[in-house]
Amino acid sequence: QVQLVESGGGLVQTGGSLRLSCAVSGSSFSTYGMAWFRQAPWKEREFVSATNWSVASTSYADSVKGRFTISRDNAKNTVYLQMNNLKPDDTAVYYCARSRGNYYRTAATTYNLWGQGTQVTVTS
Repeated sequence: QVQLVESGGGLVQTGGSLRLSCAVSGSSFSTYGMAWFRQAPWKEREFVSATNWSVASTSYADSVKGRFTISRDNAKNTVYLQMNNLKPDDTAVYYCARSRGNYYRTAATTYNLWGQGTQVTVTS
């Protein structure tokens, strides 16, 4: 059974940093695109960042460009999201997701496997 498990969320002040991790087990990892999404209370889930298998190609939402960095360690079956200069608007549950193939898109329907999410709260 394939599992995606996020960790690294927490409470941080404005301007602070967090590093999220998503460990994938039970499946091949290196040949799939991976992404991070987030969902704030009473809002729809939104795309944050994604990468192909080699991190040679990445994509970011405009709202996080220059502050967030996606990376992955295929040897550890783990994808990361380094979040710097956090703002209260970044408060959300963050989910990692695995693509249906070696590609990524901003649409959530691209991804068929999801983690349970990790809460990120940024205080002002």
